[in-house]
Order: sequence, then C-alpha cells, then structure tokens
Amino acid sequence: MRIDILTLFPEMFAAAFGESILKRAQEKKLVKVHVHNIREWADNKHRKVDDSPYGGGPGMVMKVDICHRALEAVREKASPKKKGVRVIYLSPQGPTLTQAKVRELLDCKRLILFCGHYEGVDERFLDYVDEEISIGDYVLTGGELPAMVLSDAIIRLIPGVLGDLDSTVHETFEQPMFDHPHFTRPKEYDGKEVPEVLAGGHAAKIAAWRKEQALTKTARVRPDLLERLRSC
Repeated sequence: MRIDILTLFPEMFAAAFGESILKRAQEKKLVKVHVHNIREWADNKHRKVDDSPYGGGPGMVMKVDICHRALEAVREKASPKKKGVRVIYLSPQGPTLTQAKVRELLDCKRLILFCGHYEGVDERFLDYVDEEISIGDYVLTGGELPAMVLSDAIIRLIPGVLGDLDSTVHETFEQPMFDHPHFTRPKEYDGKEVPEVLAGGHAAKIAAWRKEQALTKTARVRPDLLERLRSC
C-alpha cells in the first residue's frame, strides 16, 4: 500500500511515522508513506495558500486552485495511470471513522489523505476528492492528527505488520462489543489481584469469563453497540 499525505505542516508527521510499528512497517516495505507540503504548489512569492472568505466572516480558506494543483501532482506520482487511487479529505463534516471503514480502506492500493487547515478548503475542492472522513464530533486545528489516526488504524491491519494477526481479530470494534480486560504480571499489586479464573488455565472458563466481562462493560459504556449485535 502507498499512502500520500498532503499537508501544510509536514514536520508533524516525522515522529508519528518514525517510531514503533509504523516505522517497522515501512522498513519491511509493507507500506510506503510520502508526505507532501501543499505550499510547494503555491504560485506566489510568499507561498500563501489561503485567502479571506467570500461573503465575509472569520478565518481564512484554503484556495481551490492551489489545493487542486497539489492533489493532481501527487495523484500523478502515486499512480501515473490515475487508477486505483482513493482521495480522502480529513474533515469534521465527514462520516465518523469506524473499524468497518478502516477494513474497507485496507483493500485500497493507494490512498491520498488531504489535510485541511484554517476554516477548511474552498468548497469547490471537494469535487476532486472521493470522500470526507471525520475522527469524531469535535474540531481540531487541522487534518494532520486525523490523518495520523487514519493511517495508524489502516497500517496496523496490513498482513505482516503486527506479529500476531489474532491480536486484531478479537479487539474492540472488530466485533460489536468491547475487548475483554487484560492482565499481566505481577499477579498482585497494591492489594489488587488478577482474577483467579485467568490463572487457572481452564480455557473454556477463561473464554466464558472474558465474554461476560466484555458484554458487561459494553452494556455499561456503549449499549448502542449491543443493540447492533442483537440486530445482526
């Protein structure tokens, strides 16, 4: 998979993609990540990419001509035949990211993630993207953090990235309930002990306990997920 990220602040991505699992995924050549500075396609002396909004109002709007030039140039790099590329604009106005959407995007060979900033992009630019995605019902200063979140969620599912593929199958949101609680050594800490059933070694009892705990917490915190489970 190839992921291209268009941003005004490319330096923000150095740490996110230069550490831990995301770094190893690139070293194994399981994914290629390219970060591009949108200002490279500005056609003015000061590399200005925004302007005041028509009709007045606060803030600045990213210009459609510069954004479009940047996108098309990167699209050409990502896929010269201009096929198989999915363009995503990270926006609080898009549908909320879900694990199901992550699984869907995992099938893409090439992704281009466009990070907005200021008051966002000129609305006409949205005609050149395939979809908008939000990571939650709140507003951030730009699309950089959402792009990192989306990239992380996808890359970790690429076969070979994680050492144990089963670790992605049973986790929260892969099923319509939370994951079960996890414990490790020491067995006792600050007066709190690991549940005895986990130390007993009885596989069936452990599985039943884990399912019960997962259902209990899901019902308490996110009952809407269980409604989804009942409707399946």
